[in-house]
Amino acid sequence: MPEASAPVSSILDLIGNTPLVEAACFDTGPCRLFLKLESQNPGGSIKDRVARSMIRAAEESGDLRPGGTIVEATAGNTGLGLALIGVLGGYRCILVVPDKMSQEKIFHLKALGADVRLTRSDVNKGHPDYYQEVAARLVREIPGAWWANQFGNPANPMAHETGTGPEILEQMGGDVDAVVCGVGSGGTITGIGRFMAENSPKTEMVLADPEGSILAGYVNDGTVANEVGSWLVEGIGEDFIPPVSDLGLARMAYTIPDAEAFATIRTLLLKDGIFAGTSSGTLIAAALRYCREQTEPKRVVTLVCDSGAKYLSKAYNDYWMADHGFLSAEPAGDLRDLIGRKHSERAVVTVEPGESLMAAFGRMKLHDVSQLPVLDDGRIVGLIDESDILLSVLDDPGRFETPVHDSMTANLETIDPGRPIDTLPHLFDGDKVAIVMEGERFLGLITRIDMLNYLRQRAA
Repeated sequence: MPEASAPVSSILDLIGNTPLVEAACFDTGPCRLFLKLESQNPGGSIKDRVARSMIRAAEESGDLRPGGTIVEATAGNTGLGLALIGVLGGYRCILVVPDKMSQEKIFHLKALGADVRLTRSDVNKGHPDYYQEVAARLVREIPGAWWANQFGNPANPMAHETGTGPEILEQMGGDVDAVVCGVGSGGTITGIGRFMAENSPKTEMVLADPEGSILAGYVNDGTVANEVGSWLVEGIGEDFIPPVSDLGLARMAYTIPDAEAFATIRTLLLKDGIFAGTSSGTLIAAALRYCREQTEPKRVVTLVCDSGAKYLSKAYNDYWMADHGFLSAEPAGDLRDLIGRKHSERAVVTVEPGESLMAAFGRMKLHDVSQLPVLDDGRIVGLIDESDILLSVLDDPGRFETPVHDSMTANLETIDPGRPIDTLPHLFDGDKVAIVMEGERFLGLITRIDMLNYLRQRAA
């Protein structure tokens, strides 16, 4: 049993020295694969190391003064590290975050007192709304602001050259054949790569890149794609070569689709009990490809960059996965294929006619829906939406305690699952949904979003 560590004076003293565990649930070919659990850092990710390194360097240089403002463009985790260290140091933090980031990360940043500025994730470098451009503009506008600029800050890779790299080599007993890293800013692969080049020349650095990013092509054949794709994995992959990165340290790169990354972390949790974030799925999937290609035994290390707790609403949410085409059921060949939440799977949030409007309203808020089917002994007898409740209680808030039956819409227009898909649009007029019934049996609802998801998946 490992020895318990001595007490520390600050949570920041717990950054680094993260554990290493062997992955047991995957076919690794002739190799052994080890995972460094950077999710065990106090801020929950590998970026705690970078944030501490950059802030210390800025304090020593005088670029960041007491009471100053930290500004950064971040996919979330660097921002969490900066906010954690910044709030303890008495700094204000303004963090510019692309709008594709998970709500868990955004809520975490706000809970730490950060000023979060959401910006567009559908624009590339050079556009005024690109998150790095927004951060640079804020620094020019705010007196005393310091831009952490992880993409160009040498203290970023230094955190890994002096910390993560030495830890890996020591934990592996000086014997590591390959380290697989992703690139967001490029600090991890650059810092670890520099350390290994000096202290373990046999260690190969391998890049794991999301499908759609330009970095794998650059590493493998020196080309930079003219067109950038899109990906849902957070924190890694780029549409440019980060200035702080030295991708020449990478011997090879693997391109990993989102579907493969998400499936990998879900398997890792189910089989090994390790709760990993989405970028970790990309890294582990690439490491597995590397391992299976080998003809001789090798010892390979990759990183669990952050915790899956930050992605409960995404990669660990079956409905989100299904909506994005990552989980699929056997097709029925009719309108049942468009139902996003099936009643037979207990996936539809419902209310009974005798329940109060307050109960219906609370259920809408809890599940972030605007309307509920009203079921009586399994039969659909009505629908109630936010407008129905509002009109009922507007003049008398006491009516929140009246039954749903008194306010619901009972005149329902239903549709058989065998009807053609082009019959749906007219049902959506007036903010209606399609109520799918097979005889007397309620199957579920089809909304505009459900239809768009279905059409998008067919176009993919």
